[in-house]
Amino acid sequence: MDVSFILDDLNDKQRDAVAAPLQNTLILAGAGSGKTRVLVHRIAWLMHAYELSPYSLLAVTFTNKAAKEMQARIEQLVGVPPQGMWVGTFHGLAHRLLRAHWRDAGLKENFQIMDSDDQLRLIKRLMKAFNIDDTRWPPKQVCWFINAQKDEGRRAAHVVDSHDPFTRGMKELYFHYEEACEQGGLLDFGELLLRAHELLLGNPSLLRHYQERFAHVLVDEFQDTNSIQYAWLRILVGNQGSITAVGDDDQSIYGWRGAKIENIHNFSKHFPDVNTIRLEQNYRSTGHILKAANGLISNNDDRLGKELWTDSGEGEPISLYAGFNEQDEARFIIDIIKKWRDKGSNLSDMAVLYRSNAQSRVVEECLVREQVPYRIYGGHRFYDRLEIKNALAYARLAIDPNDDGAIERVINVPPRGIGERSIGTLRELARDQGYSLWKAAQVVAQQGLLPARATNAIRSFLELIEGMSSCIQQPELGLGDVFEQIIQEAGLIPFHEKEKGEKGEARVENLKELVSAASGFSWSSDDEEFSSPLMAFLDKAVLDAGEAQADEYQDSIQLMTLHAAKGLEFPLVFLTGVEENLFPSKMSFEEPGRLEEERRLCYVGITRAMEKLYITYAESRRLYGSESFNSPSRFISEIPTGCIEEVRLRSQVSRPVSMQRPTVNRPTSSVLSSMQKPVIDISMGDRVNHPVFGEGLVINSEGQGPQTRVQVNFDDEGTKWLVLAFAKLEVL
Repeated sequence: MDVSFILDDLNDKQRDAVAAPLQNTLILAGAGSGKTRVLVHRIAWLMHAYELSPYSLLAVTFTNKAAKEMQARIEQLVGVPPQGMWVGTFHGLAHRLLRAHWRDAGLKENFQIMDSDDQLRLIKRLMKAFNIDDTRWPPKQVCWFINAQKDEGRRAAHVVDSHDPFTRGMKELYFHYEEACEQGGLLDFGELLLRAHELLLGNPSLLRHYQERFAHVLVDEFQDTNSIQYAWLRILVGNQGSITAVGDDDQSIYGWRGAKIENIHNFSKHFPDVNTIRLEQNYRSTGHILKAANGLISNNDDRLGKELWTDSGEGEPISLYAGFNEQDEARFIIDIIKKWRDKGSNLSDMAVLYRSNAQSRVVEECLVREQVPYRIYGGHRFYDRLEIKNALAYARLAIDPNDDGAIERVINVPPRGIGERSIGTLRELARDQGYSLWKAAQVVAQQGLLPARATNAIRSFLELIEGMSSCIQQPELGLGDVFEQIIQEAGLIPFHEKEKGEKGEARVENLKELVSAASGFSWSSDDEEFSSPLMAFLDKAVLDAGEAQADEYQDSIQLMTLHAAKGLEFPLVFLTGVEENLFPSKMSFEEPGRLEEERRLCYVGITRAMEKLYITYAESRRLYGSESFNSPSRFISEIPTGCIEEVRLRSQVSRPVSMQRPTVNRPTSSVLSSMQKPVIDISMGDRVNHPVFGEGLVINSEGQGPQTRVQVNFDDEGTKWLVLAFAKLEVL
């Protein structure tokens, strides 16, 4: 049979990978090297060159999207309908196995799969049934604990006994959860893999059947496997079968959710006679971008090693921009975006990447102001995020406690013992008497219409909101201070800190960033339509949330975290906030291996860019509620100097001379060189005089050209933003 068509249009290394002998094979596929193409052609090769039945191959990937793409490509290449083939996600294939052998797995024939919301609801019901305090044991934290144990292959009985009350309590809840799932015939996602692993281990004849059936196993994104997935693959391959693992240890960025980089590093130890092939030719990015990525990642130890290269030319150097602050950084990014758009580029060809979700807020506000359509990829807009909406609801109640929608949202967030039955009583009383929910709560608290515990909980809520209302009346408190106190009094920070993992960290960061947004909000007492800066801020938040994000099919720029960007590519990429303590994150210095993962995350970000990459940082940044002066990230200095240059702009407000910059080439940017001459030479830190507001100190600036704005802290009038061209400021 002629199989040469399978190798057509592949480079030499891709051919080596596709036509590798039928043995354990590790394909180290660099970013943009065509790994999916190689995996599909490998399947076709095994079917034609080795005459393996398509039903004797097992191909595993991580997402349903990737699995469907693989199935479509297989059908297109070899003409075999994929329906009967074992091609799918880990969870999908484990589910298929359990459906076929439900009795051997100890399951009910009609067992049900729970999604994450179902799982959380079950845990809440259990906690209520066993009278477990959900303020001490937050349900989301219980979910995180149980899922983490299952990822490691541990049942409740396998959790090590501990003198730690937290671990003991979690273990007890895990036992209750297992019993409830068993009785109800319920399986969560983690249970699918754990139960499938136990099924094969506990049934030697069944295991032998599948080991003999699957002559070869293929796995995509192998660097992202966790402990139970790796164990599942090892027993399925056994001593007689063989496996092709495709992955890239340099792109292992999901350690925080259980992925083990050790799996790909230990592959040659656990599978005998491994043939390792490296795919290093990149078809995505220019030479300068790849040199930057190679230079950066070479600072990690214990790599399996590879060097990306391209024959498509060097391209433009990477541009590095140092903003005065986060506002200037955002303004620069939007200016470049508009220039690319004006030259005919689609907005969808551009992406802004950031380490922390909270960083999107300033960029979003700038995009809204400049009327540039955008979408948040894989997440919500800043003012649409759950924790932000909760904090804003508390602020609305501080202004007007008769806001029923706000009460419905936060009366039991964080949990304070006001359940659905109590809320139902409030709704019924409000409806019958024509009260607001606030008035109904007051009546219930005064007359004791509910059991003592629920009545006390409602009284505490009323006192909480009354305290917040007093807080916003204090004239000495700035808007940022008001939000900081509201968030603190509501207990939102400790509530989300108990929500383990990256999501909990992101929620806390977003709440702190809300304080930053409030602190930097510009409001004048001349704005007669608003009775207070808090009212003006809340209205702005609603408008930003309601109008900002582009429609699904509208041409729009993409904003996303670096984790969400993996697997994507864009002609123009902005890698933002590349500063010490932000990227790499401060937490990466506290745990072994975290700094290396942060560097891999930066490597992933750099290799998303096809034609042009901008790296930006701010010399001062207000983030998470406080001002910081971080130095440029170590990752910038790890990029070879020959492929990066600094953008220098002539602007009206000079940066503080004490700020240090990394040593890089520093030609003036040709993209933004046509700046207006300065109206007046003002530096941050200068004392100035205004004809109306008097004397003050320049503490911030944003923008460039005649529309440059400066923030001045006036001795008698407080902080104000002024347009430099019209402000008539005099340097003292």
